[in-house]
Order: sequence, then C-alpha cells, then structure tokens
Amino acid sequence: MAYDARAVAFYLPQFHPIPENDEWWGPGFTEWTNTAKARPLFPGHRQPDLPADLGFYDLRLPEARAAQAELALEHGVEAFAYWHYWFGHGRRILERPFAEVLALGEPKISFCLAWANQTWSGIWHGDADKVLVQQHYPGPEDHVAHFQAVLPAFRDPRYLRVDDKPVFYVFRPEELPDAAQFVDLWQDLARRAGLPGLYLVAEMSDLLGAGVKYDRVEADGFDAGVYMRLPARTTPADVLRMRAGRKLARWPERYPYAQDWAATARTGPAIQPCVYPNWDNSPRSGRRGVVVTGSEPRLFEQHVRQAVATLADRPAQERLLWVKSWNEWAEGNHLEPDLRHGHGWLEALREGLGG
Repeated sequence: MAYDARAVAFYLPQFHPIPENDEWWGPGFTEWTNTAKARPLFPGHRQPDLPADLGFYDLRLPEARAAQAELALEHGVEAFAYWHYWFGHGRRILERPFAEVLALGEPKISFCLAWANQTWSGIWHGDADKVLVQQHYPGPEDHVAHFQAVLPAFRDPRYLRVDDKPVFYVFRPEELPDAAQFVDLWQDLARRAGLPGLYLVAEMSDLLGAGVKYDRVEADGFDAGVYMRLPARTTPADVLRMRAGRKLARWPERYPYAQDWAATARTGPAIQPCVYPNWDNSPRSGRRGVVVTGSEPRLFEQHVRQAVATLADRPAQERLLWVKSWNEWAEGNHLEPDLRHGHGWLEALREGLGG
C-alpha cells in the first residue's frame, strides 16, 4: 500500500531485565514495572494504561518482536527507530534486542538507530538527581569507535535509507562538544566504508514551546532536523489552570491535548515533523510528571494528516514522519494496542498517512 509519508516510530528496548536495572531498581525491573504500578493522580486521569494484543512482552523473545513488526507494517509504519545507547569508552546498555534483530535477520521491518546521547538519571523512577550512567564524549577516537560499532547495522539491507544513505538520528545534538566535527567525521568514515554517506538527523527539542534547544541543523551539516514538541495546548489560561492545580491539589503539570497540530508546529525545508499519540510520564515521575489530557485516536489522526501535509512538496525519499513512539508505555505515548482504544492509535496513523 502506498502512503503519503514514510512513518518512522521510535522504539524503546527497555522491556527486558538487565543487571543494571536489577541493581538500581530491584530484580526483574523493566519498563512494564513503571507502567503497571501507575495510578490516577487527579479526577479523570487515565492510569494505568495497559497493553492489549501484545501483552506484557519480553523483548528477548523473537516472537514478540515479530508480532510488533507485523502490526506496524499493517498500519503504515515503515521503520522502527531503535533507541541506541553509547555513553563513550564503548559503554552500552539495552543493546540485546537490536543486536538479535541484526544477527537473526528478523523481523523484516526496516529500522534505523537513534542515538540517545544523554546521561541516565533516576528521573525514570522519580529520582532526577541520581546519576546512573554518565554520558561522556572522550573525543574523535571515541566517535570512530562508535561508528565502527554501528557500521554492520548500516550495511544491513533492512536499514532505513534516504537516497541510499543510512539514516542516523541524534537525540541531543546540543550536548555534542562539536556537532559539526561529529557530522564531518562520520560522513568521512561512511564514505571510506563504501557508503554514499549518511543521512544525519538532529532533534530540535522544544517540549512546551519555550524555544528549541538546538537550532544549528544546517550550520553543523545535518541533513534534517526533527521539531519535537509535546501535543499540548499551552494558552495563558491553560498555564494558569495548570499552576493552580499543582499548587492547590498537588496534581502533576497537565495540559489539554492540542486540537490543532499546525498551530504549534515549526516547519521549514530542513525540518521534518513529529507526531505524538499522547503524553503522560507520571508512571515514571509521579506528581513531578507532565500529563496531556483528552487525547483520542481521532485527534491523533488529524495531527498526522496535518504533519503529512507539510511534507507534500518534498522528494518522496525525504518525506519522513517521525512518530513518538511505538512503545513508550511509561511516557504515555505508544502506537501498540491498549485496553482503552484497542488498535485505535494504529488505525489513526494509517488513515492519517493516506492509507
């Protein structure tokens, strides 16, 4: 089936136990731990948000990964953007699911890597001041080692490409000591490895519209930037109500789901859009979280349609629509079926893509 954009959904690999999480949070901890323990924090708060068809899967199982891919492809998701962790000096974490996808050649869905270059703190468990793994940037030699580590993925025929160039996403370009140097080095390494280059994408984070953290996409040589903003309506009246709720009732920071995606979007020739089904990270952060209320598949479909429209005049290969996310259950943004809406989010995406 032909779609009007190439949907790429961010994919969280933290649905299997690892020694580090066992040490930090207790034996058997996964993202399901936060998801399942969530409780309503104000009247009408939709928690817990629980999975339907796929259940509480374990990403060590090939069957679980195959079921995800089948659902994704049926509903217009072209590729998963696997969050990829490289903390410097070769330190990695949560790499097993993607390593197995690469080694086994299954599932067949396309993929790319999204470098989550950020220090891990206890914010995942409501303890933001606790540093778990520090992100380091030792220098060019480490960038070379990083490139060599991911080169086998770039060579995989399933890897997502734009004009034959593997797509690589950088979560926090503003934290790179020299983003332009990183871009130039990786492009040179790619050509030396026999690739035509890379299609490098930088996140332009502006979560509540206060201003982007990174605005040097073209100056630093990235091929595109993705404007990331929560689907929240933040009029002065909304902010006033939010502050009153936090002060008087100790509610989390909360805003209504935006009716109009285009009203808060930032667009431009080098900017690609991102859409969110919803946002609610209170399962991780409790009353210190941010909650978007009133989201529904029909509103998400409208957001998708508006975002896709901004890509209409671009070459087909570059019509990338980023979706946050495939399975961020403890942030309240997922396409996977849930007990409230069933396949609603997936169907909304497919309809919005022109399927």
